[in-house]
Amino acid sequence: MIGDARTSVNCQLSTVKVCGAGALGANIVESLARSGFCQLRVIDRDRIEERNLSTQPYYRSDIGAFKAKILANNLYRALGVSIDAHSKELTPANADRRLVKSATVIDTFDNSVGRQAVKDYCASVSIPCVHVELAADYSEIIWNPHYRVPSAANDDVCDYPLARNLVMLTVAVACEVIVRFVATKEQQNLTCTIGDFAVQPLIL
Repeated sequence: MIGDARTSVNCQLSTVKVCGAGALGANIVESLARSGFCQLRVIDRDRIEERNLSTQPYYRSDIGAFKAKILANNLYRALGVSIDAHSKELTPANADRRLVKSATVIDTFDNSVGRQAVKDYCASVSIPCVHVELAADYSEIIWNPHYRVPSAANDDVCDYPLARNLVMLTVAVACEVIVRFVATKEQQNLTCTIGDFAVQPLIL
């Protein structure tokens, strides 16, 4: 039972690498850290902008700072957990260096180039990887074997206030998928729709 298996989710877990510290990534990192994950790494090249504040766990005083660094600092102050933060870009040329020694990868990038680099590298070395993404009033949590990178036209869809409810629904479901995978190795592929609060298996 998943409830019994949760006891295995603790600080002895292997490293989880989160690609992206934006609306999805930052909230996922915070939720996992508060759930007992303490071998977390996060990579994000971006700096905090005012438009990020509606959906991302940053403060006005953080504007201009690197997202990954601020996220790590905030969680250390809150929980005493050290997050390995990298304020670097991930590309096809350096994905092997950025993702090395990862037991599980969570892709929350908001651009197709980064997503493709993560997908290809994880597939090439058989690292379990789950992709979490938003599109208007819809989101998906999809493991690498079933994932297709969307076009660049869908980049950057989450930085407006009313997106927050979908972001938080998606984060909650994604974290449950990740906890279940760590505990049981089950890989669930799910969709979320905010209009009817529906969480359903992805039709493959």
